[in-house]
Amino acid sequence: VTVSPMDVDYIDVSTKQTVSIATAHIPFLEHDDANRALMGANMQRQAVPLIRPEAPIVATGAEELSGRFAPTTVKAREDGEVIESSSSTIVIVGTRRETYKLKKFVRSNQGSTINQIPKVKVGQKVKAGNIIADGPSVDNGELALGKNVVVAFTT
Repeated sequence: VTVSPMDVDYIDVSTKQTVSIATAHIPFLEHDDANRALMGANMQRQAVPLIRPEAPIVATGAEELSGRFAPTTVKAREDGEVIESSSSTIVIVGTRRETYKLKKFVRSNQGSTINQIPKVKVGQKVKAGNIIADGPSVDNGELALGKNVVVAFTT
C-alpha cells in the first residue's frame, strides 16, 4: 500500500517501539521464547534500586535513553563550570549561579530509596542538559537494574 505523506498521522520513531520499554531492554529478544521474554519484562519492573548499580556489559542501547530520561537524574539547566561537587550539593556557575541539592536516601512511594550520586568534578565544564548526578538504578547515565556477574570456567 502506498499513501501520500500528507495522509500519515503517526509513525514509529524506532523499530524498538513495537515492544514496551521494559521488553526493549532484553538483549537478543528475537532469539527468546515469547513466554520467557514476558517474564523478563515483568521482572525488570520489579527491580529494586541498588546502592551501587552497574550498567550492563551486554545491553541493547535502550539503557542509555532510559537513563537520560529518568526523572531522578539531575541535568544541568545551563552551560557552566562546576565550582562545588559534594555528595549533597552541586554548584555550577554559568551566566548565573545554579545550586542543585541532591537527594540522599530519601524514601520513595514504593518503599525503596532515592539516592542521587554526583557525576561531575570541580572545574569540569558542563553543557545544558548534561547529566550531573545519577539517580537510583542509573550508572553513568545508563539504566542499571543490577550487577554484572563475573563468571569463570575451569577445565
